[in-house]
Amino acid sequence: MSAESDRVIRLGEVTGAHGIKGWVKVRSFTDPRTNLLDYPSWLLDPDGEWRPFVVESAREAGRRLLAKLAGIDDRDSAAALTGVNVGVPRSAMPEPGPGEYYWADLEGLAVRNLEGATLGTVERLMATGANDVLVLAGSGERMIPFIEGDTVREVDLDSGEILVDWDPSYWE
Repeated sequence: MSAESDRVIRLGEVTGAHGIKGWVKVRSFTDPRTNLLDYPSWLLDPDGEWRPFVVESAREAGRRLLAKLAGIDDRDSAAALTGVNVGVPRSAMPEPGPGEYYWADLEGLAVRNLEGATLGTVERLMATGANDVLVLAGSGERMIPFIEGDTVREVDLDSGEILVDWDPSYWE
């Protein structure tokens, strides 16, 4: 297994305790949010180091998920996890279909335009409702709409580049 496939992908965050028997409330970053429930074990980083926790039981509750993790058996233990990240190894995630990408796989890729100019690297992506947006690191925060076939012409994960039809003067 490569270091890339061992990389932990952050898919949620513990937002607090639920009840008195060790259940936690979780904000899922997956779409749909219940996709996080597909993983029988989660990695949490309560002390800055990722540690595995078996999900004994979990369910959707409004906009949040509720989960009972093995070894977390009372409200105080659950509350101590508030603010802790929830992740899974990249290798545990299903491979995306053609033309689909995990945001985490796009982060860090170089972005070049059709003229060959380097515009920056993908720092993160942002959902806007209309379309996703590439947020580039570099001199100031620069954004490019992620519209495949229009703005985004090619994503080459192997070479670590995204080719875009974008004129840097749009940012001026």
